[in-house]
Amino acid sequence: MQEVPDLIACEGCDALYGRPVLQRRELARCARCGTELERHPGRKGERMLPLTLACLVLFAIANTFPIVEIELRGSTSQTTLAGAVVALAGEGRALVAMIVLATTILFPLLQLTVLLYLLVPTRDARPPAGFDWLVRTIQSLRPWGMIEVFMLGVLVAIVKLASMAVIVPGPALWAFVALTLLLTAVLSFDPRTLWASGRATPRMHR
Repeated sequence: MQEVPDLIACEGCDALYGRPVLQRRELARCARCGTELERHPGRKGERMLPLTLACLVLFAIANTFPIVEIELRGSTSQTTLAGAVVALAGEGRALVAMIVLATTILFPLLQLTVLLYLLVPTRDARPPAGFDWLVRTIQSLRPWGMIEVFMLGVLVAIVKLASMAVIVPGPALWAFVALTLLLTAVLSFDPRTLWASGRATPRMHR
């Protein structure tokens, strides 16, 4: 049995180095091109789990309660994000409804659920099953989560409708605002932090 050395490749020039042991606030750079190789994560790993849980709570609120209530000529209407998706599908805009459903509900929820699964510590301190594949999945889903784009569209719509109707912000709108801010912090994580925290014992081969 031979132990495989724990190596790290420079993203700038592909030079290989032994993975350094860093102290807090330290970082390692490539001696050839100066590219950052690795940075000590500090307490980021400890903050990720509570932030992810907070995002899931806000996500539930944002998708359960009405976004806004519109009062126009004595009539009142309100809807949730899921209700808006159903309304789009009912108006014959199935493709748009599917895009909204995927980018504002399914993909962000999948990202947060997978991240929670990866961050919850296991009893034997080993990375959970499918760790490598799930980290790559989160990375590939990043461009498709567009809650911030949806939030911008809602704010633009509110500004345009404010002169024609009475707009009453619903609980979901405030939840979406907070969720957008938290998601920016959570989903902009450096995946190397997860690799470092979830790296298993070195693999062995004959």
